[in-house]
Amino acid sequence: MYDVLVYLFENYYTPESCPSADVLTKRLMAAGFEHDDIDDAIGWLFGLAESTEKCVELTSMSDSSTRFYTPAEQQHLGVAALGFLSFLEYSGAVAPPLREIIIDRAMAAPEAPLSLQHIKIITLMVLWSQEAEIDHLILEELVTDDEEKLFH
Repeated sequence: MYDVLVYLFENYYTPESCPSADVLTKRLMAAGFEHDDIDDAIGWLFGLAESTEKCVELTSMSDSSTRFYTPAEQQHLGVAALGFLSFLEYSGAVAPPLREIIIDRAMAAPEAPLSLQHIKIITLMVLWSQEAEIDHLILEELVTDDEEKLFH
């Protein structure tokens, strides 16, 4: 799933430039992705659209709000993801409504706890979907890992 999401980020400037799900599926199949990964990624993206719609009402949330994570969230996200989310929040890169969308999409990820690489991809895709401006240093942090580049 994550490879498909990275491919979308690399190949489509905005979410609106993506074709319909049927056409996108055919293009992804032609690019060599497996059907299960494509289905997972498209399902994840539909969930992202739903989560975004639900979080619109959170735009009035104060930037100084404190987020307490449930035990299930702590277990699923893991220490690396929680630390990375805190870094993004305190650096001002992610406002509370975007944080909530990231958490929702991270909770929809199949593995637990999330790796640092996967929470970065999820964050990048949420920011991409919102067409949010990303500070250059934050973008660099999102597209690199301690061991290797996330992108091709």
